[in-house]
Amino acid sequence: MRVPINQNVFSSVAAWRRRAVSRAVHRGARWVREAAAVTAECPGPYRFRRIGHGARLAYPQGTVFGDPWIEIGDYCIIAQDVTLTAGMMPDLDLGSEPILTLGNGVVLGRGSHVIADVRLTIGDDCFFGPGVYITTTNHSYDDPEVPVGKQWPRTDPVSIGPGSWIGTGAVILPGARLGRNVVVAAGAVVRGEVPDHAVVAGAPAKIVRRWDPEAGWQPPLRTPAPVPIPEGVSPEQLVALGEWEDGAATEPADAT
Repeated sequence: MRVPINQNVFSSVAAWRRRAVSRAVHRGARWVREAAAVTAECPGPYRFRRIGHGARLAYPQGTVFGDPWIEIGDYCIIAQDVTLTAGMMPDLDLGSEPILTLGNGVVLGRGSHVIADVRLTIGDDCFFGPGVYITTTNHSYDDPEVPVGKQWPRTDPVSIGPGSWIGTGAVILPGARLGRNVVVAAGAVVRGEVPDHAVVAGAPAKIVRRWDPEAGWQPPLRTPAPVPIPEGVSPEQLVALGEWEDGAATEPADAT
């Protein structure tokens, strides 16, 4: 007599194996990401001119070369697949001065590119969304008979002032000079000078809002400013406040 095969048993065993393999793979991936992250204590294969305390380049890193001419400030966060280059190609002698400088607290979003053939500086506390492209070099097309990619490019230094926010997919072109606390909208293409406390959008980017010391933001903001959380408030107090507000909103009004 043949013993019937319980398909449920085999399905359960196969599912258990898949879960076990999945857990093992994810544990291994987390270990690799932690071990291969670049910090001041564990610089990996790179020889940065400076990498500050608390700075971290997530794994996998994008293309990185010219690292002896790259300075990274304290507490910078460089996300996965970010390209950082100094010079037009690896193994060049770029002199005694830094080419690419990131200030303290700079955050570069995943997949961003920072291409510095000449001086490029990013001030403290600048935040960049994913896929931002910053370059000091542009192709030239002076000679109509020579392919554009084979013509000698033009270079111009770039500077981004402290406290600026650069939106996802923005492009910062050679010669751009952004002031303090500038906001660049997602997908904008920026060239030339942008004054302090300005918001730019579009391709090419134009100023769409500015801060006036007397009149405030012009044109005025459409939404009220967010109210910051007071210092000293704990997460537990915030949760309790939220629960109290929810209860107050659903409590029936007194009919008397």
